[in-house]
Amino acid sequence: MKKNIVLLFTILLSSNFLWSQESNVQEIEINLKVSELLSKMTLEEKVGQMTQMTVTNFEEKGKPGVFDMAKLKEAIQNYHIGSMLNVPNPGAPTIQRWKEVITIINNETNKTRLKIPVLYGIDAIHGSSYTAGATLFPQQIGIAATFNTAIAKRGSEISAYETRASSIPWVFSPDLDLPRNPAWSRMWESFGEDAYLSSQMGAAMVEGFEGNDVGSKYHVASCMKHFIGYGSTTTGKDRTPSIIPERVLRQFDLTIYETAIQAGAKSIMISSGEINGTPVHASKHLITDILKTELGFQGVVVTDWKDIIYLYTRHKVAENNRDAVRISVMAGIDMSMVPEDYSFYTDLLDLVTKGEVPMSRIDDAVSRILKMKFEVNLFQNNIADLKDYPKFGSQEFIDVAYNAAAESITLLKNSNAILPLDKSEKILVTGPTANSMKYLNGGWSYNWQGENSDSYAADKFTILEAIQNKVGKANALYTEGANLEKEDDAAIQKAVELAKDASKIILCLGEKNYTETPGDISNLYLSSSQIKLALALSKLNKPIILVLNEGRPRLISDFEDKMSAVIQCYLPGNEGARALADILYGDVNPSGRLPYNYPRYPNSLEKYNRKYTESLGDEEQNNDAQYQRSYSPQFEFGTGLSYTTFEYSNLTIDKSKINNTESVTITVEVKNTGKLTGKESVLLYLSDKVASITPEVKTLKRFEKISLKPGDSKIVTFILNQKDLQFVNNDLKWISEKGTFKIQISDLTKEFLLQ
Repeated sequence: MKKNIVLLFTILLSSNFLWSQESNVQEIEINLKVSELLSKMTLEEKVGQMTQMTVTNFEEKGKPGVFDMAKLKEAIQNYHIGSMLNVPNPGAPTIQRWKEVITIINNETNKTRLKIPVLYGIDAIHGSSYTAGATLFPQQIGIAATFNTAIAKRGSEISAYETRASSIPWVFSPDLDLPRNPAWSRMWESFGEDAYLSSQMGAAMVEGFEGNDVGSKYHVASCMKHFIGYGSTTTGKDRTPSIIPERVLRQFDLTIYETAIQAGAKSIMISSGEINGTPVHASKHLITDILKTELGFQGVVVTDWKDIIYLYTRHKVAENNRDAVRISVMAGIDMSMVPEDYSFYTDLLDLVTKGEVPMSRIDDAVSRILKMKFEVNLFQNNIADLKDYPKFGSQEFIDVAYNAAAESITLLKNSNAILPLDKSEKILVTGPTANSMKYLNGGWSYNWQGENSDSYAADKFTILEAIQNKVGKANALYTEGANLEKEDDAAIQKAVELAKDASKIILCLGEKNYTETPGDISNLYLSSSQIKLALALSKLNKPIILVLNEGRPRLISDFEDKMSAVIQCYLPGNEGARALADILYGDVNPSGRLPYNYPRYPNSLEKYNRKYTESLGDEEQNNDAQYQRSYSPQFEFGTGLSYTTFEYSNLTIDKSKINNTESVTITVEVKNTGKLTGKESVLLYLSDKVASITPEVKTLKRFEKISLKPGDSKIVTFILNQKDLQFVNNDLKWISEKGTFKIQISDLTKEFLLQ
């Protein structure tokens, strides 16, 4: 037996060594190909490779979706453009149409001297979301709520498969922004407010997208975004300034990107914002010194939409476009999402010719771009053979999306066990988000703002349709009740009257579909029309189940206490309504947890890992009037209820004292003490009791999702290493300090000493 174990171990070591050797050989071969190709290129061809254009530039005027071949020829033959993005008109193409589009582009590049193919990128944000018939998953904020990295990885594997089926090898995902203001319009594109959760989910998505061979016909190159600090605007509005000390940036934001780089991410998109007065696109310190040099990032650095142009039109740090191009390229930009003219090409060509940008900077950028083109096998495998993708939009993939939605939906409140519902009782379904796919999918769904989801996903269930499909129309009455924005007393009154015939009310509230600047808001509360509907229905004294479809936590404190149950659906995608209906009626046991603090008031936006001074009156039991309770979220990060109960016991740490080289092993026993099988996310928090930089009250360090049948128990094991005990000091160094640390899992705590 011992010999067999040794033999197996030897085989595993050998296979890992061989895979590593094969990988190294492949990299050497690609680097040689890059060097050879680069040596043949003219300056014009190199600058063209750094230029990315939107595909709609090349359509005939007045004929959406029809290529103007003269324009396409000019772009590829005269300007040598290396990359394209975006969606050809009139809407989300089928995989057949995508094949036609990429083939037309490919045929034109084959007429060029060096036949370098165009690298096409797409915003595959929650699935191959710009391809008709593709599988759409929950948006990232919902994936974070699963606390299940396997779901994140499997979802991006499917997204990669369906994106490659569209003949596209590059996706602008995952979003690794760390939002600090819940009003920010792109919060739902992130993994929430915790850096550790974001890093684990981001790495899982990168691994799913790229696999072991990013050049295979089933994987794509990923593009982390938006480096860095983009989600931390002081105003909460999109593309507005941030103020972030570098110490804070390194301790939180940078760790997310570092983890994704280690996972193998091939490219990165730069933030449209500015930090401490410097636009990130103009920051050599952030892009070259930290990202490329310190973190050793070898991939492609691409701008966001028009962001070099914006250096002079918005940020005012450049005198003109030429100045902006010089600043950004010297900062470390490799590819410019121009995306609608040749200003970047002409100005960069002039800058290099006149010696203001060295050829070494151009060669570095182009080498990175060519390397990624070789890595995704673009020179050999440019067009999808549709026979290779029989699972596109398949039931197998749909089931994965359904499971992701089911594990993401979060039960925040369930007074008197009002849920699950009885299928025989008559209910009223009402609210502005109850009967549209737009509010399940949100933005980046079939088009930029997602307003076409009802037509493209017409075969999918809205919340109303999913409930009626389950219990019949007779038991699920419906009226809209309110518009998202416009107040309508008659509609509210109709809902009140109809509710009198129902035993319970399912009230569906939330937000319109949006992303980026169109999603900016000035009021974090839900719209007054929705609050008015909720208050009117509450006067009937009937149980109300509040169902939220929203990309960020909109305040509900005006009426939450009048709700019997609260369910956060986030933006659960095309299968979200089916998952919600199954949860409402008990066919699925909810297991999602909040990936952010849900605030109670617009001026009380503390994160769960707040500082102690943000908790005066909370941590300190002080009755003095000046110490009013300042930390009082509506629901805290990690909140998530189940229809069963879990009991935590026997929290143990293997060492009560450690030195600065040792790790600690923590175990806890979790038992299902209820009557239903359930999934539970076990969250481990760490608190540094005293530190020279004020410590957080608690910080998530590990998590694991488990499933238990009634009466079953499981011992969950976590290992914390020295890095988990460290923080960034004022010298920008990661350090740990001697002292006491507290472990918390559920309501159990233990302490250990770092000597």
